[in-house]
Amino acid sequence: MYNKNRSFGIGTGGALPPVVKNIVFINGIIFIMQFINQSLNYMLLDNFALNPYDVIYKFKIWQLITYMFLHGGFWHVFFNMFVLWMFGSELEREWGSKEFLKYYLITGIGAGLTVVLLSNAPTIGASGAVYGIMIAYALRYPDRSIYIWFLFPVKVKYFMAFLALISFFSTIGPNTDGIAHAAHLGGIVIGFIYLKFWYLFYKVRDMLKETSPKNISNSNFKYTKGGGKKTEYYRRAIDELLDKINRVGYLKLTDEEKKILEEGSKYLREHDKEHFN
Repeated sequence: MYNKNRSFGIGTGGALPPVVKNIVFINGIIFIMQFINQSLNYMLLDNFALNPYDVIYKFKIWQLITYMFLHGGFWHVFFNMFVLWMFGSELEREWGSKEFLKYYLITGIGAGLTVVLLSNAPTIGASGAVYGIMIAYALRYPDRSIYIWFLFPVKVKYFMAFLALISFFSTIGPNTDGIAHAAHLGGIVIGFIYLKFWYLFYKVRDMLKETSPKNISNSNFKYTKGGGKKTEYYRRAIDELLDKINRVGYLKLTDEEKKILEEGSKYLREHDKEHFN
């Protein structure tokens, strides 16, 4: 039977999912602390902003994480958190909170490493990880449209391609605008590599263990055209897939499993009010 209290975010409405909510909350609190206490602000920037020299020669490795939670002004933190909410909420509901947080940190750290390798400028802000979230959204929903300045519709895949080009050419060229283009590029590249190729690691691991992930297509239950049997099929199928998501994360589902999950959740929303609402 389908359980609406599962961690997968089907039918969660408009409430912020926990990881996005907590990231926004933490960034907001830290920014307020920076704003109201300049001495504290200087201390935080000196010790926790990403400084490539400090990372390489003073081994301040923690800066690869802490820089993501510092911002240089209201609009800096506002737009980062706004974009995180806009693109990240749906991804967290779909992937699950654990997988989403892991991906957010991986792309943020990867963006920081890109800054260390390609730039010598101190860097703050969550934009590297946010760009990672945006590329994930573009890969998941390439043909959805967003509105530039709330006026001009453009497909997400074209919007991200444009941002990727801007980040690339701004990183290899002279940087005179004070924007951390290297971090943006790093978030995009690391996110793309992770989403496209990291599943190979799991395939090799499963082969070495002589096991394979549980695949919904091998399930021993079927559905027919009868509405009741189809509802029962989707309930059981989604239960099975949610168990797999809890074990290995949404990103490790096969394309067929993702399709069944999407079709099943839509069908249950429309036909199985008793168990889905």
